[in-house]
Amino acid sequence: MDPARDAPPLYVLSRDAARRLDEAASQEFLVPSILLMENAARHVADVALELVEDVDRPGALIVCGPGNNGGDGLAAARHLHNAGLHVGLLLAGPASACAGDPGVQLAIVSRMGLRPAEMDLRDPAASLARACEALPRLDLIVDAVLGTGLQRPVIEPLASLLEAMNRRAGPRSDARRASGDAPSARMLAVDVPSGLDADTGEPLGVAVAADVTVTFVGIKPGFLRLESQAWVGEVVVADIGAPRELVERFGTRINPGRRGTPPDPGRTPRRAAPIPARPTRPRRR
Repeated sequence: MDPARDAPPLYVLSRDAARRLDEAASQEFLVPSILLMENAARHVADVALELVEDVDRPGALIVCGPGNNGGDGLAAARHLHNAGLHVGLLLAGPASACAGDPGVQLAIVSRMGLRPAEMDLRDPAASLARACEALPRLDLIVDAVLGTGLQRPVIEPLASLLEAMNRRAGPRSDARRASGDAPSARMLAVDVPSGLDADTGEPLGVAVAADVTVTFVGIKPGFLRLESQAWVGEVVVADIGAPRELVERFGTRINPGRRGTPPDPGRTPRRAAPIPARPTRPRRR
């Protein structure tokens, strides 16, 4: 039996298709949105643990927006904390802006004592610096600021925040410019690098340059453009429990050898492994 041949197919999921799939999962199949968020967070945490598996008691900073992307990051922070990491949280705005599922996740991590810091809208870079320096060490930044719904250029203060995040992460590509900050961490993007247009693969002004992007349900159309590789890095496609019927209805199946196939066979997106029963603790270096 050929595992690659028997693996489930990959689908491309546009911005609008992702939105309609989420709505249909809730309305037609009665899947609670917070369940999809939890599954997404478990995959993000699992990939994060892979990135720091050779580090003893690694440190991770999760930067969260107020929307569902930020909710994914908040839930992932809980799992990374449970796995033994030093976890810091920075909210890209006031905590009061987190409502619905993200608000639930914020309440949970707050009761766990993670104490998210709120970004100073007047000086996002200083806020990020304080959050990084509060950790014993910084090995990973998780970008959970902006999701696939972004269609307009990133404006202040978020533009300065994303630029500061890129400066804090180690240089992986030309997308990261030289700066006075000492690069020390890898960047993991949740669903799509913040500031990147999910449909076109182009930065909307400024975008996070990720080492790895964990994207949910299907590959985003913009990821298929060669130019987007400077921003998305390695792509991991995670199954978050959306009904297969909806994936087939709203997604476009990728057929190897035809138009729409990832441009570089060496960078073909991989599927996330099934969610483990318990997060794997990082191995000592």
